[in-house]
Amino acid sequence: MSETSGRFGTRAKWAAVPVGMIVSAALIWQASYSAFTATTSNPTNNWSTGTVVLSDDDIGVAMFNATLLKPGSTASKCIVVTYSGTLASTVKLYGTGLTTTNGLSSYVDVVVEQGTGGTFANCTGFVVDAGPVSYSGTLNAFGTTYTNFANGFGTYAPSGASTKVYRITYTLSAAAPNTTMGSTASIGLTWEAQNS
Repeated sequence: MSETSGRFGTRAKWAAVPVGMIVSAALIWQASYSAFTATTSNPTNNWSTGTVVLSDDDIGVAMFNATLLKPGSTASKCIVVTYSGTLASTVKLYGTGLTTTNGLSSYVDVVVEQGTGGTFANCTGFVVDAGPVSYSGTLNAFGTTYTNFANGFGTYAPSGASTKVYRITYTLSAAAPNTTMGSTASIGLTWEAQNS
């Protein structure tokens, strides 16, 4: 065997290796695209939350700012509470920040009624709801009994947009003693809604 043919044979052997690798890769590439396939899918999934929204028609003005009271003084006011949330909810009324001097809050009698009809400016047309939806007692008892949502007053349970009217009447008791002259009492009123 000549030296030339020996070199040619060696080169041919070494050249066969890359050629073999290329052929092998081509066969694997073809094999990877020759399989049967199938898929299934579920369309885009979405999540969104509902809302709990509560408002009233008091335009930021206190229901009562009564001065120069004397035994027997009385007045009524209504307030419209509107629920515009999308979740079924329960609405409760409670007092906040009760303060008093000389025990006056124990002589201010209040009646709180839940119903329909009337506005913040005028209670004309108010009709109390059927059932136990009225409170009658002293301002002091109201403010110490109904102190948060858990023990709040009322049965308003909207399942969608609706309104409820609350009529509040106060009367300074005829039994108010002379020690209550020049005294004060105050309380904030809060309506709170929680989804049910």
